[in-house]
Amino acid sequence: MKKRFLTLAACALALCAACTDREPEVRNVIYLIGDGMGLAQVSLLQVAEEYRPTAFDRAHNVALITTRSANNRVTDSAAAGTALSSGCKTRNASLGLDTAGQPLVPLTVIARRQGMRTGLVVTSYLHHATPAAFYAHVSNRGETDSITCDMVRSDIDLLFGGGRKALSDTLPEGGTRIDAFRAKGYRIALEPAQIDTLSGLPVLAAVADRHLPAASERGDYLPQATRKALELLSADNDKGFFLMVEGSQIDMACHGNDAPRALDEMRDFERAVAAAMDFADQYPGTLVVVTADHETGGLTLPSGKDDFTLPESGVRAEFSTGGHSATIVPVYLYGTGAGRIHGLMDNTDLAQQLKAIIAKAK
Repeated sequence: MKKRFLTLAACALALCAACTDREPEVRNVIYLIGDGMGLAQVSLLQVAEEYRPTAFDRAHNVALITTRSANNRVTDSAAAGTALSSGCKTRNASLGLDTAGQPLVPLTVIARRQGMRTGLVVTSYLHHATPAAFYAHVSNRGETDSITCDMVRSDIDLLFGGGRKALSDTLPEGGTRIDAFRAKGYRIALEPAQIDTLSGLPVLAAVADRHLPAASERGDYLPQATRKALELLSADNDKGFFLMVEGSQIDMACHGNDAPRALDEMRDFERAVAAAMDFADQYPGTLVVVTADHETGGLTLPSGKDDFTLPESGVRAEFSTGGHSATIVPVYLYGTGAGRIHGLMDNTDLAQQLKAIIAKAK
């Protein structure tokens, strides 16, 4: 009898210890997308930094995703953004619609249903393909008027990026989209310096006419905007938040086969990733997911010389296309729940797993 009692007591203690050690539930999800960032772009950064640790090296877990669209083995950003936001394949150029033209439910809507706050931070204009995939439903990514109208209707709490001109143009019925945001109670910032002065939500910061300048000219906008967004979304918030941050111009640099600019954009994006990971360190319950919509440029990093007996042959950055490629892209995971996502999967599988995590967020 005594032996049985001791066994039961040991089991109870083990159960209590397991409960104590249980990982906290995910409350916040920070989704960082390097537009056009394949494994070679990350490797370019590592080589340039002489293999000093970067934010990517801090990852607690790593996975890989395939990127094809519903009608093309090489995706565009609209179809890839839709897959990453909604967990469903669509045709190239389509945003937020399935192949039958039916609206899809993005992660931002799943988060709002949970009472979570939502935000988007980008270096492109806010109606560009990737951010638009988180709120718009159009058959062609070029339908700017419809996309900006969907943006106003989306009720996303925080919007940081470019696109000031499209939002400021006078509409046929009078007024502008910025006026429409103001009427819904949004605080408005139209210059980068105004972002730091913002307090409270909802907020729209359209701080460039179209895209923001290249990384070499825009300073620390992306990491600073990421930190500000995290501050605003987390303040007095017991429901958690979903934030998507895009390094939009890695893609633009690689479309131009501009390796020095691509490196600048990767460094800028890496600083935003570091800011997200630092937040996760400070606030348990935060999951950081870093990935890409596709690879751009067909970048490779061949040896500078064929004689591998030399102590150092150098490394060249060579592009094989001015478009996108079909290569798999990485996923870096950090913080609470990082171990739940792993292996080789489709981009839609990644989004579906995030939907499941958000739907259970406390």
